[in-house]
Amino acid sequence: MRPMLVIMAAGMGSRFGGLKQMTAVDGAGQVILDYSVYDAVRAGFETVVCVIKKEIEADFRAAVGDRIGKGCELRYAFQDLNDLPAGFSAPPERVKPWGTGHAVYAARRLIHQPFAVINADDFYGPGAFRALAGFLSRDGGAREQALVTYKLRNTLTENGTVARGICTVDGDSWLQTVTERTAIRGPADSPAYTLDGGASWTALDPDAPVSLNTWGFQPGFMDAVAEGLERFLAADMPKDPARAEFFLPAVVNGCLAAGTDRVRALPTEEVWHGVTYREDLPALQSALAAMRAAGTYPERLWA
Repeated sequence: MRPMLVIMAAGMGSRFGGLKQMTAVDGAGQVILDYSVYDAVRAGFETVVCVIKKEIEADFRAAVGDRIGKGCELRYAFQDLNDLPAGFSAPPERVKPWGTGHAVYAARRLIHQPFAVINADDFYGPGAFRALAGFLSRDGGAREQALVTYKLRNTLTENGTVARGICTVDGDSWLQTVTERTAIRGPADSPAYTLDGGASWTALDPDAPVSLNTWGFQPGFMDAVAEGLERFLAADMPKDPARAEFFLPAVVNGCLAAGTDRVRALPTEEVWHGVTYREDLPALQSALAAMRAAGTYPERLWA
């Protein structure tokens, strides 16, 4: 059974200033998601699930879905504030989505096989998808998951701070923890993070392995997601109803702490490209143009 790909595309894109999932990154009108799906299909993925907000469905299908659907079996899941476990409801002041863990929860009814999870607005590189497809295609056991890790220096932008999951990995390439740092700045050779709005900064190892939400899961992992969401809604959400987020790495950390799962770190030398900020767009376009010139991608991915 071929693995499936879940793409989290329901983010609001507030720092970018628009729906960056649908912003063209080349002269053919293709978006980052086109390149991710193209790489995934080449690596062996067959079914793609896009998690979006219902209100952008028509625009998303017209701008992206109808095109990438030519190369894969495309399905949709909808992230809704009110799609919560029994006994819970969204507080009236809540506007923003519940976070990456909830995005995966939104796709639960479509997941019946090993699956990868990525963001819609990050360019991961073909090597990441080959690593995930290779891991998910083998019989490693129901409680063995995977994470493609990048070197922190390869994931930064010159235009502001980024959020990254800083990983600790043991000598046998098993993930130990993922610590979310929501404000990391460059330069690449001396990155640092802040916890107090920039009043102070703490240095980070530029070669530290980081998570870009490039995960590989067995289908049974969805039970852990559902259980984690219930714990979040009961214990964490009431502390900050308008802004608290249910992060996918929190589910992974919970499984690691409980000893129920192991997560294989799959290191890559790929360089991240993304559009966290609108000012990132020219650098991404230039990088993709160079890759097309080198023959990594054709001008039109779905011709």
